[in-house]
Amino acid sequence: MYQQTERTTANRGRNRMGYQRDAAHAILDEAYHCSLAFTVDGEPRVLPTLHVRVGDTVYLHGSTGGRPLLAARGPDGLPVCLSVTLLDGLVYGRSQFHHSANYRSVIAHGTAHLVTDQAEKASAMTALVEKVGRGRAADSRPPTRKELAETAVLALPLREVSVRARTGPVVDEPEDYDLPHWAGVLPLRQVAGPAEPDTGVTAPVPDYLRPPRSPWLTAAPMTGAHVRLEPLDLAHTDDLYAATDDAEVWRHLSHPRPANRDDLAAVIAEALRAQHLGTRVPWVQRDARTGRIVGSTSYYEVDEARRSVAIGHTFLGRASWRTGINTEAKLLLLGRAFDELGAERVVWHTDIRNERSQRAIERLGAQREGVLRRHRQRPDGSWRDTVLYAMIADEWPKAQLSLRESLRPTAPLG
Repeated sequence: MYQQTERTTANRGRNRMGYQRDAAHAILDEAYHCSLAFTVDGEPRVLPTLHVRVGDTVYLHGSTGGRPLLAARGPDGLPVCLSVTLLDGLVYGRSQFHHSANYRSVIAHGTAHLVTDQAEKASAMTALVEKVGRGRAADSRPPTRKELAETAVLALPLREVSVRARTGPVVDEPEDYDLPHWAGVLPLRQVAGPAEPDTGVTAPVPDYLRPPRSPWLTAAPMTGAHVRLEPLDLAHTDDLYAATDDAEVWRHLSHPRPANRDDLAAVIAEALRAQHLGTRVPWVQRDARTGRIVGSTSYYEVDEARRSVAIGHTFLGRASWRTGINTEAKLLLLGRAFDELGAERVVWHTDIRNERSQRAIERLGAQREGVLRRHRQRPDGSWRDTVLYAMIADEWPKAQLSLRESLRPTAPLG
């Protein structure tokens, strides 16, 4: 527990106050930024900045020419007040007076000092980088001597610390309960969107920037003799465009043929947004022999509760047709679905005009279940009838043996 002081004792709302060390640390660790208040020449200043907690010290960084950093150089340091707030929800009361917010906050008073020890400074800088992504320090260039000299780090010991929080439902006056107005809580949370690579970046999005997901929504890498499946990434755009720049490849797909690599980048970005929303799991297909990217495929209509998933959004360069790549990719996807995820049902949808796709799905061992009339709109605006195929768990063992047999070197490839 942190000790109460005159500065950390509340005059109002004492039921929301706390001094638990673990609670304060958890809020500081979850928040990425803080507000640092101080005075300059008798005038108040507030500096929004990034912070990191290491033990019972908060480190903040800034420019060596900044006013607070200059003031902190002196032997007496810089008196500051640090504030961090996490907004968890908006509370809507029946009366305007009882509107509120659910939140968790930390206020820390103390004296910040400039970090002059080079080892401590380097450690604090590494901790700041690691906070935005565990493993990032090893995955980025360290600062040069010049950059370190231009960067100042402040250290604020955590001694006078208070936690203030509100949780729970609306607190209305009893006489307002019969009013016809909606009341309740709107939860809020900070959610990372899909990572957006900078211009010219060819490295895939690192794992520490991919949100943790259910295995059903995770594009786990898979490797066979003919194909490797890897998580689709915008860094694959150029190679994927080169492999699939063919009108025949896109003939029966829901997207028109990309006119250039930027068009294909938009297709990939759409797939990644769908993955972020939990509706699709996209892979890139790489030729296991040459290492070249040759196509893409996905899970979609993922329904973990009903243990069902669809396979589709597949496009493969014509040079890889009938090479075993597509067949083995489906074998890997089916194996993951049935053997690893415990799926009961795997589904395919294909345009009724696409007889080549229908024959390929039938060769996998899937059963035709019917036709969905006017199911989707084609890129040219016409409505397509969709043929529905499915395989259930009981059919998988036989289909697996058949697929493995078809991939033998002497067998004809599908």
